[in-house]
Amino acid sequence: MAEPGTSAARLRVLLGRAGRLARIAASGPGAWKGWILYLAVLGLSFVGVWVSVRLIAWNKAFYDALGAMDAGAALRQVGVFFALVSLSAASWLAGDWLRKRLLILWRARLTSRALDLWLDGRGYWLLRPGFSAQAVENPDQRVAEDCRLYVQNLLTLTLDLVSEIVGLVSYIAVLWSVSTFALSLGGLGLDAEIPRYMFWLAPVYVLIASLVTHLLGRPLNRTYFEREKVEADFRHALVQLRDRADIVAQAGGERAERHRLDRRFAAVAGNWRRVMRRELVLGLFERPYFQTVLRLPTFFALPMYFAGAVTLGGLMQVASAFSSVTTTLSWFIFKYKQLAEFVAVCERLDGLMQAAGHPAPDPDVPQAIRTETGGGRGLDVSGLHLATPGGTWLEPVPDLSLASGQTMLVVGASGQGKTTFLSALAGLWPFGTGTIRRPAVAPVVLPAGAPVLGECLLSAACYPARPETLERARVLAVIERIGLGHRLQGAGLAGLSMGERQRLGLARAVLNRPDWLLMDEATSALDPASEADLLAWLRAELAGTTLVVVAHRPPVGLSVDQVITLGLPDLERTLA
Repeated sequence: MAEPGTSAARLRVLLGRAGRLARIAASGPGAWKGWILYLAVLGLSFVGVWVSVRLIAWNKAFYDALGAMDAGAALRQVGVFFALVSLSAASWLAGDWLRKRLLILWRARLTSRALDLWLDGRGYWLLRPGFSAQAVENPDQRVAEDCRLYVQNLLTLTLDLVSEIVGLVSYIAVLWSVSTFALSLGGLGLDAEIPRYMFWLAPVYVLIASLVTHLLGRPLNRTYFEREKVEADFRHALVQLRDRADIVAQAGGERAERHRLDRRFAAVAGNWRRVMRRELVLGLFERPYFQTVLRLPTFFALPMYFAGAVTLGGLMQVASAFSSVTTTLSWFIFKYKQLAEFVAVCERLDGLMQAAGHPAPDPDVPQAIRTETGGGRGLDVSGLHLATPGGTWLEPVPDLSLASGQTMLVVGASGQGKTTFLSALAGLWPFGTGTIRRPAVAPVVLPAGAPVLGECLLSAACYPARPETLERARVLAVIERIGLGHRLQGAGLAGLSMGERQRLGLARAVLNRPDWLLMDEATSALDPASEADLLAWLRAELAGTTLVVVAHRPPVGLSVDQVITLGLPDLERTLA
Protein backbone atom coordinates (compact mmCIF):
# COMPACT_ATOMS: atom_id res chain seq x y z
CA MET A 1 0.00 0.00 0.00
CA ALA A 2 1.51 3.28 -1.09
CA GLU A 3 2.16 5.80 1.65
CA PRO A 4 2.07 9.61 1.39
CA GLY A 5 5.48 11.20 1.14
CA THR A 6 5.70 13.68 4.02
CA SER A 7 5.85 12.80 7.70
CA ALA A 8 2.78 14.95 8.39
CA ALA A 9 0.81 13.16 5.68
CA ARG A 10 1.88 9.75 7.00
CA LEU A 11 0.83 10.78 10.48
CA ARG A 12 -2.61 11.86 9.22
CA VAL A 13 -3.04 8.53 7.46
CA LEU A 14 -2.02 6.62 10.60
CA LEU A 15 -4.37 8.62 12.82
CA GLY A 16 -7.18 8.12 10.32
CA ARG A 17 -6.66 4.35 10.32
CA ALA A 18 -6.33 4.12 14.08
CA GLY A 19 -9.40 6.33 14.58
CA ARG A 20 -11.60 4.26 12.26
CA LEU A 21 -10.63 1.06 14.03
CA ALA A 22 -11.07 2.62 17.48
CA ARG A 23 -14.60 3.79 16.63
CA ILE A 24 -15.52 0.25 15.62
CA ALA A 25 -14.06 -1.29 18.78
CA ALA A 26 -15.51 1.27 21.20
CA SER A 27 -19.00 1.71 19.72
CA GLY A 28 -22.11 -0.42 19.37
CA PRO A 29 -24.65 -1.80 21.86
CA GLY A 30 -23.43 -1.58 25.44
CA ALA A 31 -20.50 0.65 24.50
CA TRP A 32 -20.83 2.39 27.88
CA LYS A 33 -19.43 -0.71 29.59
CA GLY A 34 -16.18 -0.36 27.67
CA TRP A 35 -15.87 3.33 28.42
CA ILE A 36 -16.49 2.75 32.14
CA LEU A 37 -13.72 0.15 32.14
CA TYR A 38 -11.44 2.52 30.22
CA LEU A 39 -12.02 5.36 32.65
CA ALA A 40 -11.55 3.02 35.63
CA VAL A 41 -8.18 1.86 34.28
CA LEU A 42 -7.20 5.45 33.60
CA GLY A 43 -8.18 6.47 37.15
CA LEU A 44 -6.07 3.69 38.60
CA SER A 45 -3.12 4.84 36.49
CA PHE A 46 -3.50 8.29 38.10
CA VAL A 47 -3.04 6.60 41.47
CA GLY A 48 0.33 5.44 40.18
CA VAL A 49 1.19 8.99 39.17
CA TRP A 50 0.29 10.25 42.66
CA VAL A 51 2.50 7.59 44.22
CA SER A 52 5.39 8.64 41.95
CA VAL A 53 5.01 12.27 43.03
CA ARG A 54 4.95 11.23 46.68
CA LEU A 55 8.11 9.17 46.15
CA ILE A 56 9.92 12.28 44.89
CA ALA A 57 9.16 13.99 48.20
CA TRP A 58 10.02 10.77 50.03
CA ASN A 59 13.53 10.86 48.55
CA LYS A 60 14.28 14.19 50.25
CA ALA A 61 12.82 13.14 53.61
CA PHE A 62 14.61 9.78 53.64
CA TYR A 63 18.06 10.97 52.56
CA ASP A 64 17.90 14.02 54.84
CA ALA A 65 17.18 11.62 57.71
CA LEU A 66 20.21 9.58 56.70
CA GLY A 67 22.37 12.72 56.43
CA ALA A 68 21.25 13.81 59.91
CA MET A 69 21.83 10.27 61.30
CA ASP A 70 18.20 10.31 62.52
CA ALA A 71 17.39 6.60 62.78
CA GLY A 72 13.81 7.15 63.97
CA ALA A 73 12.93 9.43 61.06
CA ALA A 74 14.65 7.08 58.62
CA LEU A 75 12.65 4.13 60.00
CA ARG A 76 9.38 6.05 59.61
CA GLN A 77 10.27 6.80 56.01
CA VAL A 78 10.90 3.09 55.40
CA GLY A 79 7.32 2.46 56.56
CA VAL A 80 6.05 5.24 54.27
CA PHE A 81 7.97 3.67 51.40
CA PHE A 82 6.36 0.25 51.84
CA ALA A 83 2.90 1.82 52.19
CA LEU A 84 3.36 3.70 48.91
CA VAL A 85 4.71 0.62 47.16
CA SER A 86 1.75 -1.48 48.39
CA LEU A 87 -0.73 1.10 47.14
CA SER A 88 1.08 1.28 43.78
CA ALA A 89 1.10 -2.52 43.40
CA ALA A 90 -2.59 -2.85 44.31
CA SER A 91 -3.65 -0.14 41.85
CA TRP A 92 -1.49 -1.67 39.11
CA LEU A 93 -2.92 -5.18 39.58
CA ALA A 94 -6.49 -3.90 39.62
CA GLY A 95 -5.84 -1.81 36.52
CA ASP A 96 -4.20 -4.73 34.73
CA TRP A 97 -7.22 -6.99 35.44
CA LEU A 98 -9.71 -4.37 34.22
CA ARG A 99 -7.56 -3.68 31.16
CA LYS A 100 -7.69 -7.35 30.18
CA ARG A 101 -11.49 -7.34 30.49
CA LEU A 102 -11.62 -4.29 28.27
CA LEU A 103 -9.23 -5.88 25.78
CA ILE A 104 -11.44 -8.92 25.17
CA LEU A 105 -14.57 -6.73 25.00
CA TRP A 106 -13.17 -4.40 22.34
CA ARG A 107 -11.41 -7.22 20.52
CA ALA A 108 -14.72 -9.08 20.27
CA ARG A 109 -16.40 -6.04 18.71
CA LEU A 110 -13.57 -5.43 16.27
CA THR A 111 -13.41 -9.11 15.30
CA SER A 112 -17.18 -9.24 14.81
CA ARG A 113 -17.08 -6.23 12.50
CA ALA A 114 -14.17 -7.68 10.52
CA LEU A 115 -16.03 -10.97 10.07
CA ASP A 116 -19.23 -9.16 9.06
CA LEU A 117 -17.41 -7.23 6.35
CA TRP A 118 -15.39 -10.22 5.18
CA LEU A 119 -18.38 -12.56 4.91
CA ASP A 120 -21.45 -10.42 4.21
CA GLY A 121 -19.92 -8.55 1.29
CA ARG A 122 -18.28 -11.75 0.02
CA GLY A 123 -14.88 -10.17 0.39
CA TYR A 124 -13.50 -13.66 1.04
CA TRP A 125 -14.55 -14.50 -2.54
CA LEU A 126 -13.81 -11.28 -4.43
CA LEU A 127 -10.58 -10.26 -2.74
CA ARG A 128 -8.54 -13.36 -3.46
CA PRO A 129 -5.19 -13.04 -5.26
CA GLY A 130 -5.86 -13.11 -8.99
CA PHE A 131 -9.46 -11.90 -8.59
CA SER A 132 -8.94 -8.34 -7.47
CA ALA A 133 -6.50 -5.49 -7.91
CA GLN A 134 -6.63 -5.05 -4.12
CA ALA A 135 -6.37 -8.70 -3.07
CA VAL A 136 -6.05 -9.22 0.69
CA GLU A 137 -3.26 -11.53 1.77
CA ASN A 138 -3.62 -13.72 4.86
CA PRO A 139 -7.07 -12.47 5.97
CA ASP A 140 -7.18 -15.20 8.61
CA GLN A 141 -4.11 -13.75 10.31
CA ARG A 142 -5.47 -10.21 10.10
CA VAL A 143 -8.74 -11.18 11.79
CA ALA A 144 -7.29 -13.56 14.38
CA GLU A 145 -4.05 -11.77 15.30
CA ASP A 146 -4.28 -8.17 14.17
CA CYS A 147 -7.59 -7.50 15.96
CA ARG A 148 -5.95 -8.63 19.21
CA LEU A 149 -2.72 -6.73 18.60
CA TYR A 150 -4.55 -3.55 17.63
CA VAL A 151 -6.71 -3.42 20.77
CA GLN A 152 -3.80 -4.45 22.98
CA ASN A 153 -1.56 -1.72 21.57
CA LEU A 154 -4.37 0.84 21.52
CA LEU A 155 -5.05 0.38 25.22
CA THR A 156 -1.39 0.31 26.18
CA LEU A 157 -0.43 3.36 24.16
CA THR A 158 -3.44 5.60 24.86
CA LEU A 159 -3.76 4.80 28.57
CA ASP A 160 -0.06 5.17 29.10
CA LEU A 161 0.07 8.38 27.08
CA VAL A 162 -2.77 10.03 29.02
CA SER A 163 -1.34 9.02 32.39
CA GLU A 164 2.13 10.14 31.27
CA ILE A 165 0.78 13.56 30.28
CA VAL A 166 -0.95 13.96 33.65
CA GLY A 167 2.20 12.77 35.40
CA LEU A 168 4.34 15.11 33.33
CA VAL A 169 2.41 18.15 34.53
CA SER A 170 2.93 17.06 38.14
CA TYR A 171 6.59 16.24 37.67
CA ILE A 172 7.31 19.52 35.88
CA ALA A 173 5.71 21.46 38.73
CA VAL A 174 7.90 19.63 41.25
CA LEU A 175 11.06 20.05 39.14
CA TRP A 176 10.40 23.78 38.74
CA SER A 177 9.97 24.22 42.47
CA VAL A 178 13.23 22.43 43.35
CA SER A 179 15.42 23.62 40.43
CA THR A 180 16.17 27.07 41.80
CA PHE A 181 19.94 26.87 41.28
CA ALA A 182 21.46 28.88 38.40
CA LEU A 183 24.36 27.20 36.59
CA SER A 184 27.32 29.50 35.92
CA LEU A 185 29.09 29.13 32.56
CA GLY A 186 32.25 30.79 33.83
CA GLY A 187 34.12 27.52 33.52
CA LEU A 188 33.51 27.68 29.77
CA GLY A 189 34.87 31.23 29.55
CA LEU A 190 31.37 32.74 29.31
CA ASP A 191 30.05 35.49 31.55
CA ALA A 192 26.56 34.03 31.78
CA GLU A 193 24.47 31.66 33.76
CA ILE A 194 21.44 29.45 33.14
CA PRO A 195 18.70 29.96 35.76
CA ARG A 196 16.92 26.74 36.80
CA TYR A 197 19.24 24.83 34.46
CA MET A 198 17.94 21.41 35.58
CA PHE A 199 14.44 22.39 34.47
CA TRP A 200 15.54 23.42 30.95
CA LEU A 201 18.02 20.60 30.52
CA ALA A 202 15.33 17.89 30.78
CA PRO A 203 13.35 18.65 27.55
CA VAL A 204 16.51 19.43 25.54
CA TYR A 205 18.06 16.13 26.64
CA VAL A 206 14.96 14.10 25.67
CA LEU A 207 14.32 15.99 22.40
CA ILE A 208 17.80 15.17 21.10
CA ALA A 209 17.41 11.53 22.17
CA SER A 210 13.95 11.27 20.51
CA LEU A 211 15.23 12.61 17.19
CA VAL A 212 18.12 10.16 17.19
CA THR A 213 15.73 7.29 18.03
CA HIS A 214 13.38 8.15 15.18
CA LEU A 215 16.17 8.48 12.62
CA LEU A 216 17.67 5.14 13.61
CA GLY A 217 14.37 3.29 14.03
CA ARG A 218 12.30 4.57 11.09
CA PRO A 219 13.11 1.57 8.81
CA LEU A 220 11.53 -0.76 11.40
CA ASN A 221 7.96 0.20 10.38
CA ARG A 222 8.06 -1.58 7.02
CA THR A 223 10.13 -4.45 8.39
CA TYR A 224 7.51 -5.17 11.07
CA PHE A 225 4.77 -5.07 8.42
CA GLU A 226 6.69 -7.60 6.33
CA ARG A 227 7.23 -9.78 9.41
CA GLU A 228 3.49 -10.20 9.93
CA LYS A 229 3.09 -11.24 6.29
CA VAL A 230 5.89 -13.81 6.08
CA GLU A 231 4.99 -15.34 9.45
CA ALA A 232 1.37 -15.71 8.29
CA ASP A 233 2.50 -17.22 4.97
CA PHE A 234 4.54 -19.86 6.80
CA ARG A 235 1.66 -20.74 9.15
CA HIS A 236 -0.71 -20.97 6.18
CA ALA A 237 1.61 -23.40 4.40
CA LEU A 238 1.65 -25.63 7.49
CA VAL A 239 -2.16 -25.54 7.66
CA GLN A 240 -2.34 -26.50 3.98
CA LEU A 241 -0.09 -29.50 4.62
CA ARG A 242 -2.35 -30.60 7.47
CA ASP A 243 -5.50 -30.24 5.35
CA ARG A 244 -3.96 -32.01 2.34
CA ALA A 245 -2.27 -34.80 4.27
CA ASP A 246 -3.95 -37.62 2.32
CA ILE A 247 -3.13 -36.11 -1.07
CA VAL A 248 0.50 -35.42 -0.13
CA ALA A 249 0.99 -38.91 1.27
CA GLN A 250 -0.57 -40.58 -1.77
CA ALA A 251 1.57 -38.52 -4.13
CA GLY A 252 4.75 -39.03 -2.11
CA GLY A 253 5.03 -35.25 -1.99
CA GLU A 254 7.06 -34.93 1.19
CA ARG A 255 10.11 -33.51 -0.61
CA ALA A 256 8.00 -31.02 -2.56
CA GLU A 257 6.19 -29.92 0.62
CA ARG A 258 9.50 -29.63 2.47
CA HIS A 259 10.85 -27.46 -0.34
CA ARG A 260 7.74 -25.25 -0.18
CA LEU A 261 7.96 -24.95 3.61
CA ASP A 262 11.69 -24.25 3.44
CA ARG A 263 11.06 -21.40 1.01
CA ARG A 264 8.39 -19.91 3.26
CA PHE A 265 10.62 -20.22 6.32
CA ALA A 266 13.56 -18.74 4.42
CA ALA A 267 11.43 -15.60 4.01
CA VAL A 268 10.76 -15.65 7.77
CA ALA A 269 14.46 -16.03 8.54
CA GLY A 270 15.44 -13.32 6.07
CA ASN A 271 12.97 -10.88 7.60
CA TRP A 272 14.16 -11.86 11.07
CA ARG A 273 17.74 -11.01 10.12
CA ARG A 274 16.63 -7.62 8.76
CA VAL A 275 14.76 -6.94 12.00
CA MET A 276 17.83 -7.97 13.98
CA ARG A 277 20.10 -5.60 12.05
CA ARG A 278 17.73 -2.65 12.36
CA GLU A 279 16.98 -3.30 16.03
CA LEU A 280 20.72 -3.58 16.67
CA VAL A 281 21.31 -0.17 15.08
CA LEU A 282 18.52 1.30 17.19
CA GLY A 283 19.72 -0.56 20.27
CA LEU A 284 23.20 0.93 19.99
CA PHE A 285 21.60 4.17 21.11
CA GLU A 286 18.51 2.96 22.97
CA ARG A 287 20.14 0.55 25.36
CA PRO A 288 22.73 2.97 26.76
CA TYR A 289 19.97 5.59 27.05
CA PHE A 290 17.76 3.20 29.03
CA GLN A 291 20.59 2.33 31.39
CA THR A 292 21.67 5.92 32.03
CA VAL A 293 18.40 7.86 32.08
CA LEU A 294 17.91 7.10 35.79
CA ARG A 295 21.54 7.79 36.74
CA LEU A 296 22.51 10.87 34.74
CA PRO A 297 20.11 13.17 36.65
CA THR A 298 22.25 12.73 39.77
CA PHE A 299 25.36 13.66 37.78
CA PHE A 300 23.62 16.68 36.25
CA ALA A 301 22.59 17.89 39.73
CA LEU A 302 26.07 17.61 41.25
CA PRO A 303 27.00 21.27 40.54
CA MET A 304 24.20 22.51 42.79
CA TYR A 305 25.17 20.00 45.51
CA PHE A 306 28.87 20.93 45.49
CA ALA A 307 27.89 24.60 45.48
CA GLY A 308 26.07 23.93 48.75
CA ALA A 309 22.70 24.94 47.28
CA VAL A 310 21.02 21.68 48.37
CA THR A 311 21.47 18.98 50.98
CA LEU A 312 21.98 15.32 50.12
CA GLY A 313 18.24 14.83 50.39
CA GLY A 314 17.67 17.87 48.17
CA LEU A 315 20.12 16.42 45.65
CA MET A 316 18.18 13.15 45.55
CA GLN A 317 14.88 15.03 45.29
CA VAL A 318 16.09 17.11 42.32
CA ALA A 319 17.56 14.03 40.65
CA SER A 320 14.32 12.09 41.22
CA ALA A 321 12.17 14.94 39.83
CA PHE A 322 14.48 15.33 36.82
CA SER A 323 14.42 11.56 36.24
CA SER A 324 10.60 11.51 36.41
CA VAL A 325 10.36 14.32 33.86
CA THR A 326 12.89 12.81 31.45
CA THR A 327 11.44 9.31 31.80
CA THR A 328 7.96 10.63 31.04
CA LEU A 329 9.19 12.73 28.12
CA SER A 330 11.04 9.61 26.87
CA TRP A 331 7.74 7.77 26.35
CA PHE A 332 8.27 7.99 22.60
CA ILE A 333 11.71 6.41 22.93
CA PHE A 334 10.63 3.64 25.29
CA LYS A 335 7.57 2.81 23.14
CA TYR A 336 9.20 3.20 19.73
CA LYS A 337 9.20 -0.49 18.80
CA GLN A 338 5.63 -0.90 20.00
CA LEU A 339 4.61 2.18 18.01
CA ALA A 340 6.25 0.70 14.90
CA GLU A 341 4.32 -2.54 15.41
CA PHE A 342 1.12 -0.53 15.97
CA VAL A 343 1.62 1.28 12.66
CA ALA A 344 2.02 -2.06 10.85
CA VAL A 345 -1.05 -3.56 12.54
CA CYS A 346 -3.18 -0.50 11.73
CA GLU A 347 -2.14 -0.69 8.08
CA ARG A 348 -2.94 -4.38 7.79
CA LEU A 349 -6.22 -4.37 9.70
CA ASP A 350 -7.59 -1.14 8.23
CA GLY A 351 -6.60 -2.41 4.79
CA LEU A 352 -8.74 -5.50 5.38
CA MET A 353 -11.68 -3.41 6.65
CA GLN A 354 -11.55 -0.93 3.77
CA ALA A 355 -11.17 -3.58 1.09
CA ALA A 356 -13.89 -5.82 2.55
CA GLY A 357 -16.25 -2.86 2.90
CA HIS A 358 -15.93 -2.13 -0.82
CA PRO A 359 -14.74 -5.39 -2.43
CA ALA A 360 -14.00 -4.14 -5.91
CA PRO A 361 -12.51 -6.59 -8.42
CA ASP A 362 -10.15 -5.39 -11.13
CA PRO A 363 -11.73 -2.19 -12.52
CA ASP A 364 -10.42 -2.92 -16.03
CA VAL A 365 -12.52 -6.09 -16.34
CA PRO A 366 -16.19 -5.61 -17.34
CA GLN A 367 -18.67 -6.43 -14.59
CA ALA A 368 -22.00 -6.02 -16.35
CA ILE A 369 -23.78 -9.29 -15.55
CA ARG A 370 -27.33 -8.41 -14.56
CA THR A 371 -28.98 -10.83 -12.16
CA GLU A 372 -32.76 -10.80 -11.76
CA THR A 373 -34.44 -12.90 -9.10
CA GLY A 374 -38.05 -13.95 -8.97
CA GLY A 375 -40.42 -16.18 -7.11
CA GLY A 376 -40.16 -19.23 -9.37
CA ARG A 377 -37.64 -22.04 -9.46
CA GLY A 378 -36.85 -21.82 -13.16
CA LEU A 379 -33.76 -20.40 -14.85
CA ASP A 380 -33.27 -18.14 -17.89
CA VAL A 381 -29.96 -16.98 -19.36
CA SER A 382 -29.58 -14.56 -22.27
CA GLY A 383 -26.56 -12.87 -23.83
CA LEU A 384 -24.20 -14.24 -21.20
CA HIS A 385 -20.54 -13.74 -22.04
CA LEU A 386 -18.10 -14.50 -19.23
CA ALA A 387 -14.56 -13.21 -18.72
CA THR A 388 -11.66 -14.17 -16.48
CA PRO A 389 -10.46 -11.83 -13.70
CA GLY A 390 -7.56 -10.91 -15.98
CA GLY A 391 -9.90 -9.77 -18.78
CA THR A 392 -9.78 -12.82 -21.11
CA TRP A 393 -13.15 -13.56 -22.69
CA LEU A 394 -14.52 -17.11 -22.67
CA GLU A 395 -16.81 -18.51 -25.35
CA PRO A 396 -20.37 -17.08 -25.10
CA VAL A 397 -22.89 -19.14 -23.15
CA PRO A 398 -25.87 -20.25 -25.29
CA ASP A 399 -29.19 -18.69 -24.32
CA LEU A 400 -31.26 -21.10 -22.29
CA SER A 401 -34.52 -21.47 -20.40
CA LEU A 402 -34.92 -24.17 -17.77
CA ALA A 403 -38.30 -24.81 -16.18
CA SER A 404 -38.80 -25.56 -12.51
CA GLY A 405 -37.90 -29.14 -11.62
CA GLN A 406 -35.97 -29.81 -14.83
CA THR A 407 -32.37 -31.03 -15.14
CA MET A 408 -29.75 -29.44 -17.37
CA LEU A 409 -26.39 -31.00 -18.21
CA VAL A 410 -23.47 -28.63 -18.92
CA VAL A 411 -20.62 -30.18 -20.90
CA GLY A 412 -17.43 -29.01 -22.55
CA ALA A 413 -13.70 -29.57 -22.52
CA SER A 414 -11.60 -28.55 -19.53
CA GLY A 415 -10.95 -24.83 -19.34
CA GLN A 416 -14.06 -23.82 -21.27
CA GLY A 417 -15.72 -22.14 -18.27
CA LYS A 418 -18.13 -24.73 -16.88
CA THR A 419 -17.28 -24.03 -13.23
CA THR A 420 -17.23 -20.30 -14.00
CA PHE A 421 -20.72 -20.62 -15.48
CA LEU A 422 -21.99 -22.22 -12.25
CA SER A 423 -20.40 -19.41 -10.22
CA ALA A 424 -22.18 -16.85 -12.41
CA LEU A 425 -25.53 -18.63 -11.93
CA ALA A 426 -24.96 -18.57 -8.16
CA GLY A 427 -24.36 -14.81 -8.31
CA LEU A 428 -20.67 -15.07 -7.39
CA TRP A 429 -18.94 -14.34 -10.69
CA PRO A 430 -19.04 -10.62 -11.58
CA PHE A 431 -16.86 -10.63 -14.70
CA GLY A 432 -18.72 -10.43 -17.99
CA THR A 433 -21.97 -9.27 -19.56
CA GLY A 434 -25.49 -10.63 -20.00
CA THR A 435 -28.63 -11.38 -18.02
CA ILE A 436 -29.42 -14.21 -15.60
CA ARG A 437 -32.94 -14.72 -14.24
CA ARG A 438 -32.94 -17.20 -11.40
CA PRO A 439 -34.76 -18.16 -8.17
CA ALA A 440 -34.54 -15.61 -5.37
CA VAL A 441 -33.18 -18.09 -2.83
CA ALA A 442 -29.52 -19.12 -2.92
CA PRO A 443 -28.74 -22.51 -4.44
CA VAL A 444 -26.94 -25.39 -2.85
CA VAL A 445 -23.66 -25.86 -4.73
CA LEU A 446 -21.73 -29.13 -4.78
CA PRO A 447 -18.31 -27.96 -6.04
CA ALA A 448 -15.64 -29.92 -7.84
CA GLY A 449 -13.25 -31.67 -5.48
CA ALA A 450 -16.06 -32.33 -3.01
CA PRO A 451 -14.64 -30.26 -0.13
CA VAL A 452 -15.99 -31.20 3.29
CA LEU A 453 -17.53 -28.25 5.13
CA GLY A 454 -18.13 -28.67 8.84
CA GLU A 455 -16.35 -29.96 11.91
CA CYS A 456 -18.01 -33.36 12.23
CA LEU A 457 -19.98 -35.79 10.06
CA LEU A 458 -23.37 -34.43 11.16
CA SER A 459 -22.46 -30.78 10.57
CA ALA A 460 -20.85 -31.62 7.21
CA ALA A 461 -23.99 -33.44 6.06
CA CYS A 462 -26.25 -30.53 7.08
CA TYR A 463 -24.05 -27.61 5.98
CA PRO A 464 -24.91 -24.72 5.75
CA ALA A 465 -27.84 -25.64 8.00
CA ARG A 466 -26.96 -26.51 11.60
CA PRO A 467 -27.66 -30.08 12.75
CA GLU A 468 -29.79 -28.90 15.69
CA THR A 469 -32.18 -27.14 13.29
CA LEU A 470 -33.03 -30.40 11.49
CA GLU A 471 -34.77 -33.54 12.71
CA ARG A 472 -32.00 -35.79 14.02
CA ALA A 473 -33.66 -39.02 12.93
CA ARG A 474 -33.91 -37.65 9.39
CA VAL A 475 -30.23 -36.65 9.36
CA LEU A 476 -29.14 -40.07 10.60
CA ALA A 477 -31.35 -41.80 8.05
CA VAL A 478 -29.83 -39.82 5.18
CA ILE A 479 -26.29 -40.58 6.37
CA GLU A 480 -27.18 -44.28 6.50
CA ARG A 481 -28.71 -44.06 3.00
CA ILE A 482 -25.54 -42.68 1.42
CA GLY A 483 -23.49 -45.48 3.00
CA LEU A 484 -21.65 -43.51 5.68
CA GLY A 485 -23.47 -44.82 8.75
CA HIS A 486 -20.37 -46.68 9.90
CA ARG A 487 -18.57 -43.34 10.31
CA LEU A 488 -21.02 -42.21 12.96
CA GLN A 489 -19.25 -44.44 15.49
CA GLY A 490 -16.09 -42.35 15.73
CA ALA A 491 -14.37 -42.37 12.36
CA GLY A 492 -15.89 -39.00 11.60
CA LEU A 493 -14.30 -36.97 8.81
CA ALA A 494 -10.81 -38.43 9.05
CA GLY A 495 -9.56 -40.02 5.83
CA LEU A 496 -12.71 -39.62 3.73
CA SER A 497 -12.15 -40.81 0.17
CA MET A 498 -13.24 -38.72 -2.80
CA GLY A 499 -16.24 -41.01 -3.31
CA GLU A 500 -17.24 -40.67 0.35
CA ARG A 501 -16.92 -36.89 0.17
CA GLN A 502 -19.16 -36.86 -2.90
CA ARG A 503 -21.71 -39.00 -1.08
CA LEU A 504 -21.63 -36.49 1.76
CA GLY A 505 -22.29 -33.71 -0.76
CA LEU A 506 -25.41 -35.49 -2.02
CA ALA A 507 -26.57 -35.77 1.60
CA ARG A 508 -26.14 -32.01 1.98
CA ALA A 509 -28.38 -31.43 -1.02
CA VAL A 510 -31.11 -33.74 0.24
CA LEU A 511 -31.10 -32.38 3.81
CA ASN A 512 -31.14 -28.72 2.72
CA ARG A 513 -33.87 -29.29 0.08
CA PRO A 514 -32.95 -26.34 -2.18
CA ASP A 515 -35.15 -24.83 -4.88
CA TRP A 516 -32.23 -25.28 -7.23
CA LEU A 517 -29.03 -27.28 -7.07
CA LEU A 518 -25.71 -26.75 -8.88
CA MET A 519 -23.51 -29.87 -9.19
CA ASP A 520 -19.92 -29.66 -10.48
CA GLU A 521 -18.55 -33.15 -11.18
CA ALA A 522 -20.42 -34.14 -8.03
CA THR A 523 -20.47 -37.92 -8.76
CA SER A 524 -17.30 -38.36 -10.84
CA ALA A 525 -15.64 -40.64 -8.25
CA LEU A 526 -18.62 -43.00 -7.86
CA ASP A 527 -18.88 -46.31 -9.71
CA PRO A 528 -21.76 -46.47 -12.25
CA ALA A 529 -24.01 -48.59 -10.01
CA SER A 530 -23.59 -46.33 -6.98
CA GLU A 531 -23.99 -43.23 -9.14
CA ALA A 532 -27.23 -44.52 -10.65
CA ASP A 533 -28.61 -45.50 -7.25
CA LEU A 534 -27.74 -42.26 -5.47
CA LEU A 535 -28.78 -39.92 -8.30
CA ALA A 536 -32.13 -41.68 -8.63
CA TRP A 537 -32.58 -41.29 -4.86
CA LEU A 538 -31.53 -37.62 -5.08
CA ARG A 539 -34.05 -36.86 -7.84
CA ALA A 540 -36.82 -38.67 -5.94
CA GLU A 541 -36.07 -36.70 -2.78
CA LEU A 542 -35.84 -33.39 -4.68
CA ALA A 543 -38.56 -33.84 -7.25
CA GLY A 544 -39.30 -30.10 -7.53
CA THR A 545 -35.70 -28.91 -7.49
CA THR A 546 -34.12 -27.44 -10.62
CA LEU A 547 -30.78 -29.15 -11.30
CA VAL A 548 -27.78 -27.81 -13.23
CA VAL A 549 -25.16 -30.54 -13.58
CA VAL A 550 -21.60 -30.07 -14.89
CA ALA A 551 -19.99 -33.33 -16.00
CA HIS A 552 -17.67 -34.71 -18.66
CA ARG A 553 -20.11 -37.58 -19.27
CA PRO A 554 -23.85 -37.95 -18.87
CA PRO A 555 -24.53 -38.95 -15.24
CA VAL A 556 -25.89 -42.47 -14.83
CA GLY A 557 -29.36 -42.67 -13.34
CA LEU A 558 -30.43 -39.07 -13.94
CA SER A 559 -32.84 -38.03 -16.66
CA VAL A 560 -31.54 -34.93 -18.47
CA ASP A 561 -33.96 -32.42 -20.01
CA GLN A 562 -31.39 -30.12 -21.65
CA VAL A 563 -27.73 -30.26 -22.64
CA ILE A 564 -25.71 -27.04 -22.90
CA THR A 565 -22.29 -27.13 -24.49
CA LEU A 566 -19.56 -24.64 -23.61
CA GLY A 567 -16.70 -24.20 -26.05
CA LEU A 568 -17.22 -27.29 -28.25
CA PRO A 569 -20.16 -26.90 -30.64
CA ASP A 570 -20.09 -30.54 -31.87
CA LEU A 571 -20.26 -32.14 -28.43
CA GLU A 572 -23.96 -31.42 -27.86
CA ARG A 573 -24.94 -33.25 -31.07
CA THR A 574 -22.72 -36.20 -30.10
CA LEU A 575 -24.39 -36.53 -26.68
CA ALA A 576 -27.84 -36.12 -28.16
